[in-house]
This record gives sequence, C-alpha cells and structure tokens, in this order.
Amino acid sequence: MSVESGKKVLGINGAGRIGKLTLWHHLHRGYFDTIVINLGRAVGSGLDDVVQSIVTDSTYGPIQKFLYGLSGTLDVSIVDADHGLLTMFGKQVKILQEARNPRDIAWRREGVQLVVDTTGVFTDPTVPADDAKGSIRGHLEAGAKVVINSAPFKIKDKSRPEPDDTTMMIYGINHTEYRPGRHRVISAASCTTTGLAHMIKPLLETEETSRILTASMSTIHAATNTQSVLDTVAKTKATDLRKNRSILNNIILSTTGAAKALEKVLPEIKRVGFMADSVRIPTSTVSVVNLNMTFHTPVDAMGEPVINRAFINGIYERAAHGSQKGQLLFSVKQNVSADLIGVRAAVVIEGNDTHTRTGFVEIPPEIMASQGITMTKPISFPVTHAKIFGWYDNEYGSYTCALGDLTEYIDRMIA
Repeated sequence: MSVESGKKVLGINGAGRIGKLTLWHHLHRGYFDTIVINLGRAVGSGLDDVVQSIVTDSTYGPIQKFLYGLSGTLDVSIVDADHGLLTMFGKQVKILQEARNPRDIAWRREGVQLVVDTTGVFTDPTVPADDAKGSIRGHLEAGAKVVINSAPFKIKDKSRPEPDDTTMMIYGINHTEYRPGRHRVISAASCTTTGLAHMIKPLLETEETSRILTASMSTIHAATNTQSVLDTVAKTKATDLRKNRSILNNIILSTTGAAKALEKVLPEIKRVGFMADSVRIPTSTVSVVNLNMTFHTPVDAMGEPVINRAFINGIYERAAHGSQKGQLLFSVKQNVSADLIGVRAAVVIEGNDTHTRTGFVEIPPEIMASQGITMTKPISFPVTHAKIFGWYDNEYGSYTCALGDLTEYIDRMIA
C-alpha cells in the first residue's frame, strides 16, 4: 500500500538525531502532505515502538510540547500497522523497514521525488549507485529526482573529481545557485559550517571587514553519537585515540572540516587560509563558534581605527534585520548554552562578548628594498583583531531548520 497520490511527499532516510528532528520540523512546517521515513530494519517489537522512538526525545522533550508548548497534545494514530501507515498532527507518515541500501528503497512506489539522507553513512558522491555497500546515488536509482545529504561529502579516492551533478548548499548563503536538472546530489554541509557561514557572510559583504588578513575558529561543540559514552578500544589503524574516550567525563580536542567546507559555499574565503578546530564537551546540544579574524583596518579623519566592537556589532545588527533576517539573530543578553536550545536561527551572535584590538604592523626598509622599493624609515599600517562568538543549536534550531528551509526551496524548484 503506497501513500496517497497527488500529494507533496518527502523521503527521509534514517531516523537518528537529524532524521527524527527533520520529521518534527516538517510536521510543524506543514509544507509536505506526506513524509516517508526509511528505517531499513525492524525497531523493537512493532510499529508502536517505532512511534515511541520518534515522538520522544531526551534533549527536546515530547514532540507535542516541543512543537506546540505546554498546551500541545499528542496527535498520532496508527492507521495500518502492516503497511507502516500513521497519521501525525494531520499529516500522513509512512514507515519503511525493508531496505538499508538506498537503491532498494521503495521511493518510486511511494511517489518520493526528494530524499533527505540523514544516516551519515553515504558521503562519497563518486560511489556508483549499484555499489553493494550502498551509495548516496542509490536514491536516484530508486526513483528520487534529487537527494540532499545532511553531511559534507567525503571523497575517499582523492584523485577523483567531484561529479558535475553535485554541489554543497546552505540556505541563506548560496541556495539560489541550485539548478534543477543539473544538481541532483546535494550536500547541506554540517551544523558548524552552517553557523560559521552565516557569521562570515556579513563581514565579507561589508567593505571595511572584507579585507581579511587571517582567520581561524574553534567550535565548542556538544556531544554527538559518533563519540563513546565510556572509554573504548580504538579501531585498527586509528590515529586519534581521543575519539574513544568517554564524552561524559572529558573535554576532548578534535577536528572539524568546517573551514574546508566553508570554501565551497563562500569561495571568497579561499584567499584567506582559514584554520578550524573543535573542542567536544559533555552537553547534549548547542555549540558556540569562537571566530577570530584580523582585518586591514582603515582609519578615520582623526586617525582612529574604523573597525571596533561597535562597528562589528552594527554589521550583525543590520544583517539580522536585513539580508539574513530569520537566519542570523543578534543578542546582547548574557546567554548560556541552554538558553539557545530550540532557538530557530542558523547562528545567534553574542554581541555582549564581541572584542577588538587594533595594532600596527611595521615593515622595515630592508624588507621593502627586497621588493625594489627604497624607504628611509619603516612604514606601518593598522590591523584590527576581532573575536566574535556565535551560538548555534547544532541539532534542531540551527542545522535541522536550515536543512528544512533548503529542502522546501529545492522541492518548489523541482516540482
């Protein structure tokens, strides 16, 4: 039994952290009439157990209270247990449990044109659709027109170029570059890249802060399911033993691909040479980017640097009410991470803690002489270093909502 024809149908592969929250997002949003979730295996003892797993959450609480407040009531019914049919808050939901390989999922039968793969497993777009272990391209063979991957691409064979039909997109950054018919396999980047891109964009669009000399960031990041609850033994040939240490008990230094991914959605940053790292901490969600940037700063008529704390906060205040309205929020409250759980924004700038310091870089005559320029005394020019903090709910409020915006935009384009 397939879902009712003539409806807007979304396919979701996987019901982990992002998969389940993507379902929540679209149930509340209401754009899709039907949502088909592929689990690829049996869950518990039946469909009742599937329902329990997708309507409860240890971080956000029960679905009805998270989406509709204290007065919210659970509106979920099993219509046909044999065929996995449910109704949830007035929408039709179908659960598939037969296939794990994307090429074998019944998207065509269910009328699914657009799939969001949230498994984090199929990240190499060069793997052919018929690969025995599965491929992101298998969704296309199974009937989808477009697939969005909720993770950055990782091409294992570095000698292979990224296929022409792939791209990386973040809503509010470069989503309008989507071309129907051409882009069929899309990466929605990562939670950190999403927040970081929205922090960088208004700086690049402002003349005074577009002249970036150096840039780096650290994300103080909540735990993810890739980490160990308790200490475990590292896998064969593992090089980072910290990944096997308990996230319950430790602050863990780690890596992030956010800087490399940022270049794909904001190509202007390539000339800067961005550095990025991650520090994992034992919280369930909400992370913060600590962005450090050095600018060649102009001075005003009085010789004072133009770029200062007020100037940078002003950039973000204008962006929050202008070009990035709804995606970037500006706050002068003294927030802690729990205050940002569920807040819908790609990033929330913590304006209270923006800091700048201006100094002068001196170039001695001998350096200028090596370039064929004769100087009798050193020259100096002002540079301003800025430290900017941006909160992001790395599970729902930032990433899942940005992913949902991108998903609806693409569906409208391919419909």
